[in-house]
Amino acid sequence: MKKFTLLAMLFSFFVVGFILTAPQTASAQRYYRKVQRHGRNYWVPTRKPSFYRRHRNVINIAAATGGGALLGGIIGGRKGMLIGSGVGAGSGALYTYVLKPKKRHYKKIPRHYHRQYRRW
Repeated sequence: MKKFTLLAMLFSFFVVGFILTAPQTASAQRYYRKVQRHGRNYWVPTRKPSFYRRHRNVINIAAATGGGALLGGIIGGRKGMLIGSGVGAGSGALYTYVLKPKKRHYKKIPRHYHRQYRRW
């Protein structure tokens, strides 16, 4: 039974990894970055942000939660793992939202809307 469970887990990791690394199809979405020029705000076309840049809040909080759970588990066992994960999640949220907030803002605009909003 253990071999079957381990084999099923490895297979599922392989399938998910294969799906994530498959090439993405071109979509009708474009990404725009807000830029201030001559006292006015413009949305300038830009490349798609990296995976980390798009999901940085979740990644930072998950990493802090995992680290807190690991340290809590080493120090205090099962109960310490629960407490450590809570403290880690709180500190990750504090870091992500208060200490180092996002500086760049991206907006997804469908291709057919782009023509009517372009003014430059």
